[in-house]
Amino acid sequence: MSAARSNFLAAAPLDRVGHLRRDEAWLAAARGRGDWIAVWRRKVLVSAEASPRPLFLAAEAVAGEPQDWVLLGERTGVPCFAFALAGEEPPETLGRFEDIRSIGEQLEPDDAALLAYARAMLAWHEHHRHCSRCGAPTHSIEAGHARKCSGCGAKHFPRVDPAIIVLVADGERCLLGRQPAWPPGRYSTIAGFVEPGESLEDAVAREVAEETGVRVSGIEYHSSQPWPFPSSLMLGFVAHATTERITLRDSELEDARWLSRDDIAAGEVLLPPRVSIAWRLIEHWFDAAPGRSLAGEVQAGPWIARPEP
Repeated sequence: MSAARSNFLAAAPLDRVGHLRRDEAWLAAARGRGDWIAVWRRKVLVSAEASPRPLFLAAEAVAGEPQDWVLLGERTGVPCFAFALAGEEPPETLGRFEDIRSIGEQLEPDDAALLAYARAMLAWHEHHRHCSRCGAPTHSIEAGHARKCSGCGAKHFPRVDPAIIVLVADGERCLLGRQPAWPPGRYSTIAGFVEPGESLEDAVAREVAEETGVRVSGIEYHSSQPWPFPSSLMLGFVAHATTERITLRDSELEDARWLSRDDIAAGEVLLPPRVSIAWRLIEHWFDAAPGRSLAGEVQAGPWIARPEP
């Protein structure tokens, strides 16, 4: 089962040119003619307009040698880099520094994907300055796509944390839950991180059982969404419920409910934002009924920025 369109934050509009990350001559020339994305405290530089867009800097505006910089790729043949700014206060620019999670729905999808990619890479550098094997300092290599330990020589690469997210249904109803930290009334699909030694299908069945006590079968893949806040990859599934009784077995959810399409259309719960894969999964089930359209019948919730781990 595949999705007909890309999820929000997926498919950043560039060629990642992985084969050029070790080409020092090419990199030296590219850095001088490329576009640069500035990131300060995980906030990205965007234009000051009401509808923000990335504000690319020329190489001359990038003072000195940034401690952390990353080659993102090429956009229509132009090299694109991201670099981290230090300091207690953001530098004066013609734009403003914003958290992508706060302005995501105002950005064009391609712009949001590019900026999310940039901040995710720089967040990884920020948290991996020392080797996890011996504790010695690490330094950036391969145009920012790896770090090497100055002690034991180990190479470290940007991590991605896989997490499943699943729409469970019994045909006429779907199973949604809510976390205590969410805005009042918000319910969403069941989700959780994949554990070591676990297949994606096993993770789906385990998470649903742990959080709601419901058992599932017929697990099918739908689509994926990068969620780089800071480093998750959401892997979306749909599944059929084989049991009905809800038992909250861990502390992840404060409530879980079976909801019909009419319940959702009547506004009994606040759904996640339309930019989320959770909305896509609910929409996939909701629109499967003849004459129903989630986008046409239901207002989505806002994209609420939450603290990162």
